Amino acid sequence: MPGYVACVDVETAIRTRRTHKAFGAEPLGREEILELLELARWAPNHHLTAPWRFRVLGPETLRRLKEAAGPEGAAKLDRAPTLIVVSCVLGADPIQNEEDLHATAVASYIVLLGAHARGLAGYWRTPGLLRSTGGRGAVGLPDAERFVGLLHLGRPRQEKAPPERPPVEQTTVFLA
Repeated sequence: MPGYVACVDVETAIRTRRTHKAFGAEPLGREEILELLELARWAPNHHLTAPWRFRVLGPETLRRLKEAAGPEGAAKLDRAPTLIVVSCVLGADPIQNEEDLHATAVASYIVLLGAHARGLAGYWRTPGLLRSTGGRGAVGLPDAERFVGLLHLGRPRQEKAPPERPPVEQTTVFLA
């Protein structure tokens, strides 16, 4: 989708994005993936450190990850045709690390919103597998990076109704 311009406004994208667990079999093309990851570059981050790292899993890496996951975990990795491991580069400063982790989470959500705006489906998982030695090794995640999420992307096989959300008054406090 080179030069794609989404035809959905931000509020609509935020309110209509859903977590999907049923995807078509066709993986996203390299250009589609790069366009989504290019959007992530616009996530706010202190000092423009761009701390996020995206690892798009190919067949060999996916095979190794499934092996590390075992039969039950491997089945969950087959849900979507495109998987992206998101991690954050850590440094010596704990405050900068915290800011960078938040920025990486925002970058991940931007990928999901960009995918949704293009009519694609997404699912953000945080499986313990990618915090384990075996899972980290399978995807080449070094000790200097913290696992943030596993993004499942593809074409949706079903429409999803919006779930109920808590009212804003439940989560908001105005302070004097």
